[in-house]
Amino acid sequence: QVHLVESGGGLVQPGGSLRLSCASAGTRIGSATMNWYRQAPGKQRELVATLTTGGSSHYADSVKGRFTISRDSAMNTLYLQMDSLKPEDTAVYYCNAHWSMDYDFWGQGTQVTVSS
Repeated sequence: QVHLVESGGGLVQPGGSLRLSCASAGTRIGSATMNWYRQAPGKQRELVATLTTGGSSHYADSVKGRFTISRDSAMNTLYLQMDSLKPEDTAVYYCNAHWSMDYDFWGQGTQVTVSS
């Protein structure tokens, strides 16, 4: 079993920054494809960023150049650095660890609100 706990969300002004963390208890996250998703009110959950086991990162067009996904293997923690935040980035952000369709785990989510 894998237990993921997100933290670091909060209220920030437009143009500000936040760093989300996803701490994993259980299997080492370096062996999984790690993802950050978000879900805004009334909208479907969308994939924001991916970090593969090989270290490649991929981003949604809406966050490219502003968000950075990274992993601290020693701490078994995933991060999402979010810069130049916009009101449209407001959402609940979820960490996901994916090995297969049958071995896929989610955190509880952390709220990010971008507002002046």
